[in-house]
Amino acid sequence: MRSYFLFILLFPIVLFSQDAKVFPDDFFGKYKGKLNIHNQNGNQVIDMELHLLPTDTIARYKYTIIYKSDKVNQERKYTLLEKDKTKGQYIIDENNGILLNAFVTDNTLYSIFEVQGSLLTTTEHFADNYVDFEIMYSNKNNMEKSGKNTEEIPEVLSYPVINVQKARLYKE
Repeated sequence: MRSYFLFILLFPIVLFSQDAKVFPDDFFGKYKGKLNIHNQNGNQVIDMELHLLPTDTIARYKYTIIYKSDKVNQERKYTLLEKDKTKGQYIIDENNGILLNAFVTDNTLYSIFEVQGSLLTTTEHFADNYVDFEIMYSNKNNMEKSGKNTEEIPEVLSYPVINVQKARLYKE
């Protein structure tokens, strides 16, 4: 009876572990869809692509984001580098001297960075046939303080989100 009970408890774990995906290897491909841009001025929708492809070099991947418009496409050719895959540590190399730390867990790539007084948080969750892509933007100049700056109630700095970009990109 005990072994049957143990089997019932462990069966879902065995099923889950057989289906586990490995980032980035199991998600190589070209993904396309519509990027929805939301801000205080309204909404905008543009075509977008994300390419995650292997290279001839171990622990180095092509990572390209393409924003499409009627006038000019913006193609950003980055390189995704493994810093320590077992710890989920990666680097997004913009190939111009800019290196962004990134963290992967649960097949989701996270990055937070500041540029010219703006904070950007990016999230890319990879699923079997799509990627959920999101960028949140906040201006550090709009920071708001609250709390009492005491041990019981610390000071908290808050940055209002002023722009959100979201897309579900489907694998071709």
